[in-house]
Amino acid sequence: MKHCINNYLTQARTSLVLLSSGLLLAACATGSNYQRPEMDLPEHWVTQPSAISPATEKPANAAGERWWSLYGDPVLDKIEDEALAHNVDAQVATARILEARAQLGITESDQYPKLNANGAQSRTKRSINPGLFIPPVRILDLSRVTLDASYELDLWGKFRRASEASRADLFAAQFNKDAVRLSLTAQVAQQYFALLSAEAQELAIRRVLAGRQERLALDTKRYEVGVISEYELHQSEADANAAQSQLVSVTKARDQQEASLALLLGRSPRNVMNGKLERGNPTLTDIWVPDGLPAELLLRRPDIQEAEQKLIAMNARIGAARAQFFPSISLTSYLGSESISLSNLFTGPAGIFQFAAGIGQPIFNAGRIKFGVQVAESRRDQALAQYKQAVASAFADVRNALFAQESAHQTLAAESSRSRALLKAHKQAELRYQVGISSRLEFLDVERNYLQAELNRIDAERAQRTAVADLFKALAGGWPQLPVKSVQRPLPS
Repeated sequence: MKHCINNYLTQARTSLVLLSSGLLLAACATGSNYQRPEMDLPEHWVTQPSAISPATEKPANAAGERWWSLYGDPVLDKIEDEALAHNVDAQVATARILEARAQLGITESDQYPKLNANGAQSRTKRSINPGLFIPPVRILDLSRVTLDASYELDLWGKFRRASEASRADLFAAQFNKDAVRLSLTAQVAQQYFALLSAEAQELAIRRVLAGRQERLALDTKRYEVGVISEYELHQSEADANAAQSQLVSVTKARDQQEASLALLLGRSPRNVMNGKLERGNPTLTDIWVPDGLPAELLLRRPDIQEAEQKLIAMNARIGAARAQFFPSISLTSYLGSESISLSNLFTGPAGIFQFAAGIGQPIFNAGRIKFGVQVAESRRDQALAQYKQAVASAFADVRNALFAQESAHQTLAAESSRSRALLKAHKQAELRYQVGISSRLEFLDVERNYLQAELNRIDAERAQRTAVADLFKALAGGWPQLPVKSVQRPLPS
């Protein structure tokens, strides 16, 4: 008995040493740890000199995440919240986070032992033809119940690298949701401004059309009494029809904008078809971006962070692929009962157990593992190029958005001045035409120029508001204070 106990203790110590050695080896992992690639970034950006004083502009860092509140339009605030709650793309991005979180759970489960309960019962009839050594029992019943356990040691970090990649995929999905939200809020604002612009242009054309229809009615009476010729009557009718044609075009554009915005808000098919959107009155806002902001501010853009997380994931998968070159050690065991009689299945003599360790080393697989590593490395290189491109594109977006805002402001100022001047000229031309000083063609020419100037001014308002939305999209929204270097964000709940 004492000899058996000593043998058992010796085996236990040996198993403990082997397990400790395996745990020490598990601290090693193939593949290199991720390091952010070096890039030639500017230390800060310098804004273009503005045509208006920063004192009359709103600072970009005063908006926070709800940057659209700077427009001061409660209707815009309302539809932005509606879009964030019901937009289909936002819902898909949220579902992808849930998928990535579940995939992370599946990957991390490979690092833990597997435990299964198994039961089996069989009834076997044996042949008696072979002859002399057939046991007396020809029909044999066998019952078996076991608890099976298995565990593969992660000596080379195969599972840990896979978990690292899945965790980066989860972060990428979260940043993708942030990018979708940022793009969505900018798109909602731009569609809303386009709707207001189309409606304002419709009102401007209706005013001109009403004036031309009044003149047509008057000219019809004048023609009937012989004051004007049929040629002049047809000219008046053609002028009214031209304004009517413009009205049809801009009304169609307004209806299309309204349907597009309703779809963007995630409204039901009935509301997309028949619903009406509330209109507000956003202010004409210019955004002041201070000089000397650190360039790293732009690295907080969600599309850049998503690209970096994809790069981290691909880098980790190289380690998981390289780990396939090394041996795999698996531990298996089972504990249970086995008996030819079901009534004796859970008695002491029916107990069985087994503990086994296995090792496998790839020798020949026609280069499958090597090619797998090459695939992982090429995907890492693709992700690296995409990350660098995302960073470069972000700086280009900011530069273009800053220039677009300044250009839109100057264009709006010029078009507003032109519209005011032509409005005065239109009123004077109308008086001159009524008293017979100017010809009809001269008056219509001034009226057409005024209408086009007013349409251009309205479109310049839309462009100016849209430029502000583009700027906030490029800057990843507003921020409450100067940013500090970002740290790894926690797992999203």
